[in-house]
Amino acid sequence: MWNERRRLNYWLSAWLPAAVCVGVIYVESTAAFGAEYTSGPLRALYEALFGHMGNAQWEVVHLALRKSGHFLGYGVMGLAWLRAWRMTLIKASFVQDVVLALLSTGVVASADEWHQTYLPNRTGTPRDVLLDICGALTLQLAFYLFLRFSRSRQREKGLRSRFFSPSRKKHGRSME
Repeated sequence: MWNERRRLNYWLSAWLPAAVCVGVIYVESTAAFGAEYTSGPLRALYEALFGHMGNAQWEVVHLALRKSGHFLGYGVMGLAWLRAWRMTLIKASFVQDVVLALLSTGVVASADEWHQTYLPNRTGTPRDVLLDICGALTLQLAFYLFLRFSRSRQREKGLRSRFFSPSRKKHGRSME
């Protein structure tokens, strides 16, 4: 019983973040999140932070905010998929997990855009699918670079503390 519970907790911890991301996309793909409904609240927040702007200028900013949301939202989803595949396919390489995460993100993005073509106030475009996959790829690349940088810093720090520390231990005693 305990092993089954641990196994279930492991699978939930691996796949629940990806499932939550898919759920968020599902909700955001509805007519309620069309541009005409998000413009008012986003504009009020933007103008509270940065000041008033004209309608033409706001249209450009609103489009940029919406597309940035696509990019970052699917970027986070790509990381969630990457985590799920890494935890599930223990013997797979990092590159294989990245490819699976990008494919998973692409399937969700394609389904989202396809769904939006059936809504009167939404448009589904292949460009948005490409933007979504680019967001996933960019955040995965950033994550990879972060891991590489932090590992090299840990190795460098370990060497420094081992060889340049003022209080190295010899025979269990501190040498100061």
